[in-house]
Amino acid sequence: MTEPMTTEDTFAQPAAAAQPREPLVEIRDLVKYYPIRGGILRRKLGDVKAVDGVSFDVLRGEVFGLVGESGCGKSTLGKTLIRLQPPTSGSAAIGGEPIFDKKGADLKRLRRRMQIIFQDPVGSLNPRMPVSDIIGEGLLAQADKENNWGTRKVRDARVGDYLEAVGLRRDYARRYPHEFSGGQRQRIGIARALALAPEFVVCDEPVSALDVSIQSQILNLLLDLRAQFGLTYLFVAHNLSVVQYISDRVGVMYLGKIVELASVEQLYSNPRHPYSIALLSAVPNPNPRIRKKRLVMKGDVPSPAAPPSGCRFHTRCWLREQLGNPENCVTEDPPLRDIGGGHQTACHWAEKATEEAAGVFAARQATVDAAIAVEV
Repeated sequence: MTEPMTTEDTFAQPAAAAQPREPLVEIRDLVKYYPIRGGILRRKLGDVKAVDGVSFDVLRGEVFGLVGESGCGKSTLGKTLIRLQPPTSGSAAIGGEPIFDKKGADLKRLRRRMQIIFQDPVGSLNPRMPVSDIIGEGLLAQADKENNWGTRKVRDARVGDYLEAVGLRRDYARRYPHEFSGGQRQRIGIARALALAPEFVVCDEPVSALDVSIQSQILNLLLDLRAQFGLTYLFVAHNLSVVQYISDRVGVMYLGKIVELASVEQLYSNPRHPYSIALLSAVPNPNPRIRKKRLVMKGDVPSPAAPPSGCRFHTRCWLREQLGNPENCVTEDPPLRDIGGGHQTACHWAEKATEEAAGVFAARQATVDAAIAVEV
């Protein structure tokens, strides 16, 4: 009889975070379209362009934040990347191993390297299964002669180890999802994602459905687990404050495309795309005495089934109006270009946007200083 895997054996991981950072996940020209069909014969009438030509790398051991308005394609990108949905075109690799070319047994083996934490901690857990089966389901599916996960005793020992790793007791394995709070359910979802010892985890808005008092606990848990297991995260969210806290680099998405990509320090101190500037200007300040300039975007987000020509943001761009509505914003799709220090942006007039951003954030700092002076 094979002995249960001990906690020490279970958590043995390579010290990936201590190694020089290199790309773990490489994404090139990723496209995901959903066909629009109509009529009696269900003929194709067009496409919903959820993700439209996205390219970036996720470095080993980092947290890459992906932000944007609802419907911009963030979650679709994450689910397509780990093969929960088939891509329309493009390529992706993890550790140099292609992701989209795998089938059958090769795809099954590859799934051990990448997992996902879902947004809804209630809907993502089967209410008819105990926690031991929820977390152990992936282990059973990936069982072979080498890991002995098909043995109930081995599987239960590993489930208990990961429950403890996420801050829950081992005897919780016998309970059902309805017996837990929302934060505890999300911890169970995290344990399920980590049970197969993945290298890469997609966090699909893992705290947006939780109380604010619980969000910080889950964020700190994710950071602790990254350090403990050498994990790499793609962190999908729309809360800019959460992304600033947890991320190393940030990509801003708008209507299926990356419009800005930079380190968290660069993006939050000196954004270069008009969309990013408008988003950051809308972040509320907890001090009621502080008033800051707000850049309001006009209109609604265009339909991804019929995106605007040229720059997709030009129909709502405040900077374009200030510059006299230049024609190239309508006719030319701006490429994602490096403007120095690894800071990339997809804007024809990024240098002009910088001047406006400086005014916005200088005004913010002035009001902060004034408020502090009054309090003192």
